Amino acid sequence: MADTFTTRVLNITTGSTETVTDLTSDCESFLAEAADGRDGLLNLFVPHATAGVAVLETGAGSDDDLLAALHTLLPADDRWQHRHGSPGHGRDHVLPALVPPHATLPVIDGRLELGTWQSVCLVDTNVDNPDRKVRLSFLG
Repeated sequence: MADTFTTRVLNITTGSTETVTDLTSDCESFLAEAADGRDGLLNLFVPHATAGVAVLETGAGSDDDLLAALHTLLPADDRWQHRHGSPGHGRDHVLPALVPPHATLPVIDGRLELGTWQSVCLVDTNVDNPDRKVRLSFLG
């Protein structure tokens, strides 16, 4: 099984603001060791109730557009039943229904098979918890 399945946990600090954190280079580094030129699948999983994984373009404004769209869809106000933490924190618990806490991506010849402008990102709107874990698993 060690040859077919490998896993690692990344510890990510997102800070005290809503953020989209590019994990692509972390995924590529992991695959350089774990995949060793093989085909397979990379699974990312965020074991948090208030964060998700997205594949999107970064650096050209799409990451900020995503946060703005989430702010429109999930306003940080007092409408939420879940009421502990910062004002509007209940919306952070709804986030994983829209930005799921997982993604499975193809790996070809040991490399992540992404489109030209695609990046793998952690999406975190929870300003109360800056310490995140992301589990990377390669199945080849």
